[in-house]
Amino acid sequence: IPRPIKQSETLKMNPVIFFFLFQLFDHIAECLANFLEKLGIKDKKLPLGFTFSFPCLQTKLDESFLVSWTKGFKASGVEGRDVVGLLRKAIKKRGDFDIDIVAVINDTVGTMMTCGYDDHHCEIGLIVGTGTNACYMEEMRHLELVDGDEGRMCVNMEWGAFGDDGSLDDIRTEFDREIDAGSLNPGKQLFEKMISGMYIGELVRLILVKMAKDGLLFQGHTTPDLLTTGHFQTSFVSAIENRKSGLASAEQVLRELGLDPSPEDCVATQRVCQIVSTRAAHLCAATLAAVLRQIRDNKATERLFARRLNKMVRLLVPDCDVRFLRSEDGSGKGAAMVTAVAYRLAKQHAERQRILNTLRLNRDQLLEVKKRMEEEMNRGLAKKTHATATVKMLPTFVRSTPDGTERGDFLALDLGGTNFRVLLVRVRSGKRRSVEMHNKIYTIPQDITQGTGEELFDHIVHCIADFVEYMGMKGASLPLGFTFSFPCHQTQLDQGILIKWTKGFKASGCEGEDVATLLKDAIHRSEDFDLDVVAVVNDTVGTMMTCGYEDPQCEVGLIVGTGTNACYMEEMSNVELVDGDEGRMCVNMEWGAFGDRGELDDLCTEFDRAVDDQSTYPGKQRYEKMISGMYLGEIVRNVLLDFTAKGLLFRGKLSERLKTRGIFETKFLSQIESDRLALRQVRSILQHLGLTSSTCDDSILVKEVCSVVSKRAAQLCGAGLSAVVDKIRLNRGLEKLSITVGVDGTLYKLHPHFATIMRETLKDLAPNCEVTLVQSEDGSGKGAALITAVACRLRDAGK
Repeated sequence: IPRPIKQSETLKMNPVIFFFLFQLFDHIAECLANFLEKLGIKDKKLPLGFTFSFPCLQTKLDESFLVSWTKGFKASGVEGRDVVGLLRKAIKKRGDFDIDIVAVINDTVGTMMTCGYDDHHCEIGLIVGTGTNACYMEEMRHLELVDGDEGRMCVNMEWGAFGDDGSLDDIRTEFDREIDAGSLNPGKQLFEKMISGMYIGELVRLILVKMAKDGLLFQGHTTPDLLTTGHFQTSFVSAIENRKSGLASAEQVLRELGLDPSPEDCVATQRVCQIVSTRAAHLCAATLAAVLRQIRDNKATERLFARRLNKMVRLLVPDCDVRFLRSEDGSGKGAAMVTAVAYRLAKQHAERQRILNTLRLNRDQLLEVKKRMEEEMNRGLAKKTHATATVKMLPTFVRSTPDGTERGDFLALDLGGTNFRVLLVRVRSGKRRSVEMHNKIYTIPQDITQGTGEELFDHIVHCIADFVEYMGMKGASLPLGFTFSFPCHQTQLDQGILIKWTKGFKASGCEGEDVATLLKDAIHRSEDFDLDVVAVVNDTVGTMMTCGYEDPQCEVGLIVGTGTNACYMEEMSNVELVDGDEGRMCVNMEWGAFGDRGELDDLCTEFDRAVDDQSTYPGKQRYEKMISGMYLGEIVRNVLLDFTAKGLLFRGKLSERLKTRGIFETKFLSQIESDRLALRQVRSILQHLGLTSSTCDDSILVKEVCSVVSKRAAQLCGAGLSAVVDKIRLNRGLEKLSITVGVDGTLYKLHPHFATIMRETLKDLAPNCEVTLVQSEDGSGKGAALITAVACRLRDAGK
């Protein structure tokens, strides 16, 4: 144990010594900066553990004074100083990053802790490499240098210096003494010089030189290489001792040293290597045995009473496997531990609920959402405020629903995401009134959704041509209804000016253009067929028309799937963007953008903001990002990441897969929240996400997170819909309104609780409206064909 270090001694350094001191730690700081920059985390303040594998006197976990250099290090001005403080100064001097140095440890301690993480019986750390050292868990009552008798503490032995007091002189050889005399620190680390990799090769070289000079090897010859310190490396010893190729390696090494060895020389060299390495292993084993004996004596395992108790219990119940574990600290410690665990669990539960409460909405908040939605609807309808309204309330020029007289064959194109459908719809009127459909689903590759508009519409036309040929109708010219589920400004039924892409589409040259014209141009380029584009329709309008064909009371359309939107029949007197006051017109609300002006900022959580920041269009479609299937799984994933980072879930261990954006699909919410799904099946989903060690408690918590996120989505959707139906009721001056809403979308259809929660919210917030929710079975494509049929009927009647 070194004597106390006086402050005056640490300051007795000339400027040259200071230069070498700071050069070393400046280099370490530079390497650390390069590493952080390579990982892209230089701007983060992270905790640092500093493994410093040299003899140190530690006064605290983050304070360690170097006693002496070993392993060939001789940087001036470091011995006797706090290495953590030196590193902190070097980092502060750079000023380009900040690190919190939490702990400095020896490499043996690090080795023991690493292995101890997987094997709780690991109580010894051993290093046998360039140098050698050991550490072990010692009873506190034996550590006189540290106050306190309870428990244990890891002791860094620094056993490389064993023998420096002469205790190994009787087994040290002339070769050991020669190595020591030629080393950087004569008389120091004598045990290490008999064991470690830095010296084994040199020991072999000295023995070979001695034997050659005595005429016992190489016919008495030596070479300059053999006589040069360091030319016989420890790696040569390992190669020469190899059972299969050892003698060949010996010959190769000796020839590289300029010798001409005989087979007997090679055998003798191999034997020398074996003797030197065996001695090193035996010396290491002997000292390790002393450590093990110390631990054994500490634990006092030889207890007569315990042996007799064990023996008799096994005799009485031979079919039971019984283990007795001795409690070292009595039940008092156990009570404290139970209290501590209970306190920890209660604290974690409170923190989880605090976070989840930011995603829970009360009735007052939902009424406020309804009120703000009504305000934005009115702003969107008014010519004066339309430009700044987030809910655009776009006229669709759909003025009538089917009356049953429509008939004929119609094509429909349903484009609302990366999958789209081409349909042939046969409408029959009269007594055998019916709608017969044939369709085929096609995929739009991502590179086309992100490419040019010409590429996108050429791909669509190619798919239409394939469908027409598939149906055996090549050459026929049919009226086409085009369901285009993106925000459009319409001035007539067969025209739609794309306002902006949503749902991840980014095809260039389309925004501000008429999509019907883009489709017609692509048809003309193909020269394969001709079509009459009669109507451009939003998917919500198509859904409303599809349900309206069966139920005349259906005057609202709602989509809750990849995205979300709504439409309804508005009084023409309120639609200021279109001339005329008579009758009604279907208005495409484009309500996904509700909140883009900050209307939902007080309800948005850190998880909503994270999802928005990482989306294709940050700051846009805020309402949609809190409701639709494209985003719910991502909200859940961000909550799980936050919980795990705070140690509230998965024992604080993240999987790489869970870090991947989009990996937690919204379909997992539907599966996890299913009442029929056991927790074991929830765990299988988590294992698919790389969370192989998740527990039953983890599954319960994940299910709760999914439930909170999907419930909020359904409530927000219900609040928006309550604003729509109440507006219709007030428009018509009714005390009570009975109305049907046609609904489509995978989230609404597949989630086990979404529809129920939305219906309950709607009933609560619009008590004077009797709303029937009808699920659209045939999608918005059928609706587009029906709108086309209605338009053709009206056009023919006009002629």
